[in-house]
Amino acid sequence: MKQLLGWSASAILLLTIGAQIYRQWKSGTSKGVSKWLFLGQIAASIGFLAYSILLRDVVYITSNILMLLSSFVGLGILLHHRRRERKSSPG
Repeated sequence: MKQLLGWSASAILLLTIGAQIYRQWKSGTSKGVSKWLFLGQIAASIGFLAYSILLRDVVYITSNILMLLSSFVGLGILLHHRRRERKSSPG
């Protein structure tokens, strides 16, 4: 029962973050999104990953690896959009 609760919470979190990242990609813009959001999430995910490894909790380890990956994807999309916006803006 504990594992089911953990996996369910993890799935909800990852689906929520994944939907936001997908929306950011699909919209073609990252206006209003700070790179510090993703950098902070990366730092926190690394810390939580280290902690979850020390606890040897598979749910927590898996969740934090996936959150870390989603942070890199979100940051990559943001940087891609910013580069494209710089190239297309006059001057």
